[in-house]
Amino acid sequence: MDFLRIFRNNYGVNDARVRSSLLSFSFSNVRSFRDQATLRLESTRQSDPAVVRQVSWRLDGRTLGVLPAAGIFGANASGKSNVLRALVDMRRLVLTSFRSGTDETPIYRRPFLLDSAVGVDPSRFEVNVVINGVRWQYGFEVTDNRVVAEYAFRFPKGRQALVFDREEMRFRFGATLYTQGRLLEQLVRPNSLLLSVGGAATNQELAPLYRWFATNLLYAESLNRPIRAARTAELFRGPKRDRVLALLRAADLGVVEMASQQYDAETLDRMRRAARILTGQEGEPDGSEPDAFVIEDFVNLVHVGTNGPIELDARDESLGTLVWLGLIGPVIDALDGGRIFIADELDASLHPLLCEQLVRLFQDPLTNPFGAQLVFNAHDPTLLGDSAQRSLGRDQIWLTEKDNRGASRLYAASDFGPRADEALSRRYLQGRYGAVPVLDIGEFERAAVLADA
Repeated sequence: MDFLRIFRNNYGVNDARVRSSLLSFSFSNVRSFRDQATLRLESTRQSDPAVVRQVSWRLDGRTLGVLPAAGIFGANASGKSNVLRALVDMRRLVLTSFRSGTDETPIYRRPFLLDSAVGVDPSRFEVNVVINGVRWQYGFEVTDNRVVAEYAFRFPKGRQALVFDREEMRFRFGATLYTQGRLLEQLVRPNSLLLSVGGAATNQELAPLYRWFATNLLYAESLNRPIRAARTAELFRGPKRDRVLALLRAADLGVVEMASQQYDAETLDRMRRAARILTGQEGEPDGSEPDAFVIEDFVNLVHVGTNGPIELDARDESLGTLVWLGLIGPVIDALDGGRIFIADELDASLHPLLCEQLVRLFQDPLTNPFGAQLVFNAHDPTLLGDSAQRSLGRDQIWLTEKDNRGASRLYAASDFGPRADEALSRRYLQGRYGAVPVLDIGEFERAAVLADA
């Protein structure tokens, strides 16, 4: 079954609204990144016109081109996962710095640790995002115990308009936030973000930006797979049952049905919590609650056996089946809500063709009518493509590598000016763009000899 037909023929949506779009994300002194790194999702001259979304970003209706997907590739330990984790770190600080802290609570951050002089410097985060047709620029700098700077701007008429900015505990407010901002200022602690306070106080001016962090980022990594499986099971119990089942069947896993189960009140509550945890509204944003969520509690899958359908417990399924099961729920949530799906190691335990189909769901405007975005990392070079018929455009491919001091660097494949028909996969493996491991065959041979000694 063609994945695109699942959405086009049976579940397509004609309304082409775009809820929000991430334009760029910048950060520095975060995890393995010492210097500033920027991931951009605005279209370029190298973009495939068929995948570019025209997004209204100002009151006069003018648009800009936005890309629906970006893939990050590189060697092991080069920083691929840390690009995604940095965005999740930013979300965590926005959602929790006020409501989950006191004056003495350390600020959650992961600075660059391989240079002690840099580690004490502030960590910096910034996003540029379009929300409900208005462009926002928001960022902050934090140390272990205080907010050094924070700012937010809107672009209602194309020019930057101040919402607020701060240096330490000195605040400046634009006209739209001036009165309410003075009230919020009284609640801000040196170690909390003003946006966190505004979100807790449901401030009308800051609400769109706060809600973007609270509901629009869905993060998938290995630790939160049970939570994501719980979300898939919850969707299967409702109106989206047929689509969940269609995606299970389309993956050619031998699955023909999900077994109907009677859940007790506690299990139902945990299934409902899964969606809130995935968006960072409850629990740890990294989803690290394995004791509370076990896949076997939520799902049994039905396969075709010799003598008819056979129901299998989740512990008897392949890892690839469980990985796909955990992706279905948040993928449907992202596509239906115009959200950003952030996937760490998208290709882990999945066949390359299955990964390609998932990427296509976000790339095709017919299956992605609300402008959802996919940001992922992977090792599989087949996603890069060897012709113009590739899964990702040239400006949707990003690379990471580490320098000789252990600091990660993020850069775009489009920086090399590849031709539209360039064999990106082959050239990448040849090291033409960097971001591949430098392996010493002699070291491997010597290690084998030592093992036999």
